Amino acid sequence: MDRWVATLAFDALTKAYGDVQALRGMTFDVRAGEIFGFVGSNGAGKSTTMRIAVGVLAADSGTVTWDGRPVDHAVRRRIGYMPEERGLYPRMKVGEQLVYLARLHGLDPAAARASMEHWTEVLGVAGRRDDEVLKLSLGNQQRVQLAAALVHHPEILVLDEPFSGLDPVAVDVMSTVLREQAAGGVPVIFSSHQLELVERLSDRVGIVRAGSMVAVGGIDELRSTGDRRWVVDGPPAADWLPAVPTARLSDGVDAGRVVVEAVTGAPADVDQQLLRAALAAGPVREFAVVRPTLTELYRHVVTAETPEQAGARA
Repeated sequence: MDRWVATLAFDALTKAYGDVQALRGMTFDVRAGEIFGFVGSNGAGKSTTMRIAVGVLAADSGTVTWDGRPVDHAVRRRIGYMPEERGLYPRMKVGEQLVYLARLHGLDPAAARASMEHWTEVLGVAGRRDDEVLKLSLGNQQRVQLAAALVHHPEILVLDEPFSGLDPVAVDVMSTVLREQAAGGVPVIFSSHQLELVERLSDRVGIVRAGSMVAVGGIDELRSTGDRRWVVDGPPAADWLPAVPTARLSDGVDAGRVVVEAVTGAPADVDQQLLRAALAAGPVREFAVVRPTLTELYRHVVTAETPEQAGARA
């Protein structure tokens, strides 16, 4: 990473609620101009981390910095925050509310109204500006909540479950907005349980478990594991596989389609040996590296035993 690129950095955050340790040294960063997907089970610490970043909660220890400086009140005014629980005034009209929130962040009346009109148009709720929030569908309330996070032209976006309750068209609209914000240099951190969406949208992903960041990186980086596996769609019954003693069947045969894996100590060119053996037995329609999806990685990470569990079992 270029050391001159501004980052929103979370360093060794801890937070306890009584006897419950919500955060245990939470450490990661979100770079300017990138979309960071923040995933983990319910109660893993995602919302607590985000709330500390925007000042809703105070950490017991650790720091949050932006561009190397502590995130103070002045910085927080430049953050666009979307809480998981909707934070809008239910009996206030959509347009009036967005103008009010923009004014709280320092925009003058004309700029606040222009921004409200822009974002309600972009997010497809321009026709509901004169409606009270409580009269909107849950999906439209979610659109207005995002507009509230964007209306003051934030330098940082912190979004907790922004895609919850949205139909596919609204998901596409919101995804486009987040990409445009990142393209303009805004660091975007969002949490979601929709892992296929996270995989498609994020530049980097962090997987959190039991209050700690346990895996972080680009999608390709996270999917590159130490296991070497290949899918081969070719001759039926995999009669060719015994010709390569350093590989074995990993998944069953299905009309010639198999998954094979290298055994411990297999040479670096075992993939070429497999391809040659399959081609010698007949036509090969597909030969490709098998990498786990984000969903598979997530399942592995969140179900792995923690050090505390291992210690208790020992």
